[in-house]
Amino acid sequence: MTISSPPDNACAVGQGRVYLVGAGPGDPELLTLRAVRIMAKADVVVYDHLVSDAVLAFLPPKAERIYAGKRRNEHTLRQEQINALLVKLAQEGKQVVRLKGGDPFIFGRGGEELQTLAKAGVAFEVVPGITAASGVSNYAGIPLTHRDYAQTCLFVTGHLKEANDFVSADLDWIALTRPRQTVVIYMGLSGLTDICRQLIAHGAAPDFPIAIVQDGTVISQKVLVGTLSDLPERVKTSGFTSPCLIIIGEVVKLHRELAWYPLT
Repeated sequence: MTISSPPDNACAVGQGRVYLVGAGPGDPELLTLRAVRIMAKADVVVYDHLVSDAVLAFLPPKAERIYAGKRRNEHTLRQEQINALLVKLAQEGKQVVRLKGGDPFIFGRGGEELQTLAKAGVAFEVVPGITAASGVSNYAGIPLTHRDYAQTCLFVTGHLKEANDFVSADLDWIALTRPRQTVVIYMGLSGLTDICRQLIAHGAAPDFPIAIVQDGTVISQKVLVGTLSDLPERVKTSGFTSPCLIIIGEVVKLHRELAWYPLT
């Protein structure tokens, strides 16, 4: 059986193109076949902080590498600079891979970057990736939906927002406390204490299950399971650092039974 891929819509000689590629949640074996094929022909790659060296190893030696990573309060390039850089490189006739962790359209600002390219008349393609919520939950043995526990799943970002004299995650707390659902929070480690406090204040039980996963899908993965009332303090003493994913819901109870990674 032969596996065929859709055509690349190859550019004419001298015409640049940007490929917005999802690098997946960490494990390089979770890259799509198309992502690997596109990366292999890159002239230049602009990559984010969450893209591992193991993923970058799929690039050809000749490819120029430009780091555009962002961490909390530490941006190598502002988003506007990244947008302008992509336009510039494509207008120079280069085949540009914009490599983002997870999926570029899920908390990856991929849509914003493509809007800039479209306005500049730059050709582009999108290569989806496995988003962290999917990949990390699978490797943690926590199904996001289950007929006995959850029929709905919400993906939200836990980035904190300054508001007057306090810091509070800018989330729809009422929606996040509805029953029979799973809530997955990206980039929520720094706001974990506030997130748990707000959920309890809006009706969630203090003993409601919650898990946090660090370095999901790679060998250094760590999973900590607890409740809304006790997990924040336990995380502080456990040395968890970003990147982390937070999973909230009754499905967290299945972790002990379904955990399989790292392989032993």
